[in-house]
Order: sequence, then C-alpha cells, then structure tokens
Amino acid sequence: MSTKLTLKTIKTPLGDMLAGATGKGICLFDFSQRRMMTSIMNRIITALDAETCEGDHPHFNTLQFQIEEYFKGGRTTFDLPLHLLGTPFQVSVWEGLQQIEYGLTRSYKAQSIFLGNEKAIRAVARANGENGIAIIIPCHRVIGENGDLTGYGGGIWRKQWLLEHETKHSGRGQLSLFS
Repeated sequence: MSTKLTLKTIKTPLGDMLAGATGKGICLFDFSQRRMMTSIMNRIITALDAETCEGDHPHFNTLQFQIEEYFKGGRTTFDLPLHLLGTPFQVSVWEGLQQIEYGLTRSYKAQSIFLGNEKAIRAVARANGENGIAIIIPCHRVIGENGDLTGYGGGIWRKQWLLEHETKHSGRGQLSLFS
C-alpha cells in the first residue's frame, strides 16, 4: 500500500519552493530549480512507495505561516512536524543541523565533531547536500572551515542571503562564523 505524497509550490522571496507532505509531516521543502530536485524527489517517492498529487494539506498551512514569519524576520525556529526520509546516518546529520542556532554557523568539520566522528566530514557534507527540507533543516548554516560559503543546493547566493537575513534578525550584529 502506497503513501499519499501531496505537493504544492510555495512562493518565497528566494523563488518558488516545492513542498511535500504526508500524514506524518513535511518531507520536502526545497527550491524548485535545484539541480538535485529530481534525485531528492525520487528518493522520497521510493522511500514512501508514494503516489503523488498536487493540492492542499493541513501541514502546508503551518509551513506557509511559519516560513512567512521567518522571511519577515519574526521566526528563528520552526515548530512543525517533519517526516525525515533518509538513511539513519542522513537523518542523524539532518537532526544535528537543527541544533545550529539561528544566526550562527558551523564548519563541516565542527559539524562532524558535533555528530561524534571528526573523520566523517565528507559524509556529513554529502548528507547536508541531500537534505530536501531547506531553511527548516538549516544546512545553509554549515560553511567551510575558513569561512567560505561552500556547497549549497539552492545556490551560493541563496545561502549568503539566508545567512545575512539571519544575522540581521538575530540581534548578533554580525555573522558569527562558528557556534
């Protein structure tokens, strides 16, 4: 028996984002133009054995409200159900990303250490890249150890915009390179 995966496009200041929801929560929220979108969609559909349809879903109301608050600078954390679909390692990386505070960044190496395996830097970076729930699971907060803005599926310009937005609304005054 397959799961129903409801899809909807949500407009944001950074472009259209494709949202996906199941009865368990949001399983997709990513930039429609993302190069890896097909791969991410295939992974989600396969994991769920899903039938897709476009339309409304109760989780989309919460997502839309919270993402609008975020872009207005009034929300620093998200409180909505997520349905994380990946390997146990990927899920642990995505859960770890949610521990990086708004307005702060962490290097890939620091994220690997945080997750308990300093040598897993490349695997952590790959799992970050396979995150299909942008902004809410803040993979944009992970940067190169030298402070470079590297590797963001939505494009480096969006990563920079998100970090500057969070810095502006965090009250920290300037981008904090590492938490």
